[in-house]
Amino acid sequence: MSTAPKPETTMNAKVTPTSKAAWGLAAVFTTPATIMHAAKATRARGYKWFDCHTPFPVHGLDWAMGVNYTILPIMVFCGGFTGLCLAIFLQTFTNSFELDLWAIVPVVGYQFEVSGKPLISTPAFVPVAFELTVLFSALTTVFGMLALNKLPCLYHPVLKSTKLKRITDDRFVLVIEACDPEYAKEDTAEFLRSLDPESIVELEA
Repeated sequence: MSTAPKPETTMNAKVTPTSKAAWGLAAVFTTPATIMHAAKATRARGYKWFDCHTPFPVHGLDWAMGVNYTILPIMVFCGGFTGLCLAIFLQTFTNSFELDLWAIVPVVGYQFEVSGKPLISTPAFVPVAFELTVLFSALTTVFGMLALNKLPCLYHPVLKSTKLKRITDDRFVLVIEACDPEYAKEDTAEFLRSLDPESIVELEA
C-alpha cells in the first residue's frame, strides 16, 4: 500500500530548507549492506566529513569509510613508559640518592640497608614498576579515548532530529556534514538520492 510522500524526506523531492544553520544531510538506509555501499560510494566521491550511525557494529564499515588507525595505542605506550620511568626514578631516588636543593634544603631518600640488601635492587623494583606502568596505561586509555572521541558529547544534531529516532533500533544513517569542502546542498542531496535511501533529512546545527 503506497502512502503520500513527505516533502522533506522523499527521494524525488528537494530537501526543505530550515530556518537554522544547516549541519548537513542525512540519508537513512534499512540494511547493513546498503549503508556499507553508501559509505564506499561517499568516500569514492571525495567526501571527507561524513559519518555513519548504526544500531549495532557493522563489520568493515570503518574500512569502507576510510577511517585511519587511531593514535591511541601510541598514546597508551607513552603513558605506560612514563609510568615505568617514574617508578624506577622514585624507587632509585628514595633508596639511594641524596639531593641538596639550592644548597639549603636537603632531600634525602630512605637509605636503609637491611641484611645486606642493595639500595638499588631490580627484583624489588618490579612490583612498583609494574603497577605504575599498568596504572598510567589505563588512565591514558580512558582519558585518551574520551578526548579523541570528543566525549562527553552533551548535544549532537543527529540525536536532536526526531526523524532519526530509529537510528538506535533498525535504521542505518549516513551523514555528510556541511563543513565538508565538497558539500553543496543540492549536489549532495542529488548524490544521496542516487544511493537509493529510504529518506533524506536535513539536519540543523
